[in-house]
Amino acid sequence: MLGYDVDPAGGRLVINEKESGRVRGIFALFLQHHCLRTVVAELVRLRWKTKSWKSQNGTAHAGRPFAKTSSRRLLTNAVYAGKVEHRGAMYAGEQAAIIEFRCGEQVHAELRASRRADAGAIRAPQNVLLAGLPLCKSCQRPTIPTYTAKPGRRYRYYVCQTARQKGWSSCPTKSVPARMIEEAVLDQLGTALRVPETRERLNVSDAVWQAFQGGTASSCALW
Repeated sequence: MLGYDVDPAGGRLVINEKESGRVRGIFALFLQHHCLRTVVAELVRLRWKTKSWKSQNGTAHAGRPFAKTSSRRLLTNAVYAGKVEHRGAMYAGEQAAIIEFRCGEQVHAELRASRRADAGAIRAPQNVLLAGLPLCKSCQRPTIPTYTAKPGRRYRYYVCQTARQKGWSSCPTKSVPARMIEEAVLDQLGTALRVPETRERLNVSDAVWQAFQGGTASSCALW
C-alpha cells in the first residue's frame, strides 16, 4: 500500500518516507476541498499514482492513476492512522502511523455521509421529471439527478456522468439546476401542445392537457 514497504527482515510494514508525504498530501487535499471528485481531479493533474511494487517472483506492478475507488480506499484505510480494523472493531496496529487518528476519523466520517447522500438522491425518483433523459452537450454523456441539502431546503441538479466519475474539472458543463432545465422543457412542450392537431397526433386527452395547463407537471406521466 502507498506509504509503506514490507520489512524484509520481519514482514511488518515500515514507512516509505517519500510515499508517506503523498499520503499526507491526499488527506490534506480532502480536508481542504471536502469533495472526493475534486481530490481525484487534483491527483490526476499532479500525476500521482497508486503504489508500484514487485511480487515475490520479481513481477513488476506499475502504479495507476488515482480514480474515485482507489482514492476512497486510501482515505478510509485505518492502517494509515496506526490502526487495524477487524469485524468493525478498531485495534492498535504494529505499524507506525502516517496521519493522526482524528484526521482519519474526520475524513472517513465525511465520506460515509457523502455516500449516504448520494444513495438517497438515487432513491428519490419521484422528484425527477427528466430522469435518464438529458445529455451533457459537452461530453455527450447522460446526466444523473442528484441534490444537495441544506437546513429546510433541497437543491436539485442534473450532473454530468463524466464530472462524477473523472472529477469536477473534466467537464465544462458539470451540472445544471434541475428546476431551470425542467421549466425550459415544460415551456417548449406547452408551446407545441397549444396546437390542437399536435395534441390529437400525440393522443393527449383534454383532461391531461387541462392538468398540464394547470401546472400539474406529473400529468406528463400519463402519456
